Amino acid sequence: MKLELVSFDLCPYVQRSVITLKYKKAPFTITFIDLESPPSWFEEISPLGKVPVLKVDDKTVLFESAVINEFIDETIGTPLHPRDPLERAFARAWIEYGSELFMTSYHLLTERDSTKLGAKKKELFDDLARLEPVLRQGPYFRGSEFSLVDAAYAPLFVRLLLSEKISNDAAWNRIPKVRAWADALIREPAVRDSVVPGFTEKYIAYCREAGSLLY
Repeated sequence: MKLELVSFDLCPYVQRSVITLKYKKAPFTITFIDLESPPSWFEEISPLGKVPVLKVDDKTVLFESAVINEFIDETIGTPLHPRDPLERAFARAWIEYGSELFMTSYHLLTERDSTKLGAKKKELFDDLARLEPVLRQGPYFRGSEFSLVDAAYAPLFVRLLLSEKISNDAAWNRIPKVRAWADALIREPAVRDSVVPGFTEKYIAYCREAGSLLY
């Protein structure tokens, strides 16, 4: 099976799929585009105009990271989703919650108004706190087993912890299981290897250009 991911180099949603593919040691290629000026062929294959897009055998095109990851999970290697239907639905629900957290964190990381920064930081940590009672005894979401939930949240933590003002915030003290999970995920080889060369510098430069007060 030939797999080609279409991406731009800082996209957290694409990173979810890269992590899943790398964890499963699946062969794939990745094509980077400029979303500000996408090529005409991308507009033809992406109905939402977003990445990731996964081309399968140069014929079928899939979009949306959660859908792509489930396809990868069902067709390659040992499943990362639970086999039990209830556990699987539970995992899907928290993956969706993680997608919402991306937007909360994006608004925080690109906030230009210092008077609003504290409120947005509190909102983020309040949202993260909802995960605290859900997490098991680590290091991953389901305990000792890496899952699609971990692949979904890892890009969020990678970005948050690049800011010392976030990574050193005292608010982590009230969500120690979430922080331990975040630290475990950014150490995971499939996560470390899922970003482009020079990612840290590129991402920080992107946030500073957007006027971020956190870098």
